[in-house]
Amino acid sequence: MLLPNAEFAYNKALSKTTSISPIKVVYGFDPLGALDLVLRPIDQKPSANAEDRIKEIQKLHKQVKETIEKSNLTYQAQANKHQKKVVFHRSELV
Repeated sequence: MLLPNAEFAYNKALSKTTSISPIKVVYGFDPLGALDLVLRPIDQKPSANAEDRIKEIQKLHKQVKETIEKSNLTYQAQANKHQKKVVFHRSELV
């Protein structure tokens, strides 16, 4: 019983890179607790326009992708800051 709770807590935590929780990326909202993710009967579901919801989640996915790519470029620049380009010639022993 502890593993699902730990998994939920991990997935609800904000990512350092995106500042968004993995659950929000998947579901489009941050649940207060695990019971918020339980499927409800059809008559109890909120009546949201599906097309609008799809557009919101696609926009969120695009934002997350752009943020991760930007973060990767920052990490790459930091890691390569002290690298020197070395060119070897045929006559050199390497």
